[in-house]
Amino acid sequence: MRFATHVFRWAGIWGLLVILPGFFNERAIAEQQPPALTHPEYFYGFYAVALAFQVLFLLMSRDPVRYRALMPACMLEKFGYIVAMCVLYGLHRIPSLIMLFVAFDLLWGILFIVAYRKTSAITP
Repeated sequence: MRFATHVFRWAGIWGLLVILPGFFNERAIAEQQPPALTHPEYFYGFYAVALAFQVLFLLMSRDPVRYRALMPACMLEKFGYIVAMCVLYGLHRIPSLIMLFVAFDLLWGILFIVAYRKTSAITP
């Protein structure tokens, strides 16, 4: 259980550090990666949903066995993003820098799978 506790706690902390600045970067992103955003609802909607998952990770870290049933949704959050970004990268629609964040999400996704498997032995 300690493993899962640490994985979800650090995933939540890392996610907050990465996600929160995004709420304030719309203008910078538009300048560095033109064109400007034409649908801010998608941009801020993505950040809001991602932020909600970081809070979920932190809550899950308090009792991973109790919240084990939510772990597949957490894996979907990670692997859904990874697949989408890999497709966009393959189509040359996103910059290479994004793939750095994809690599971190891949690491977290793998750790989520390990945490899920480790908590199965503890689940009542």
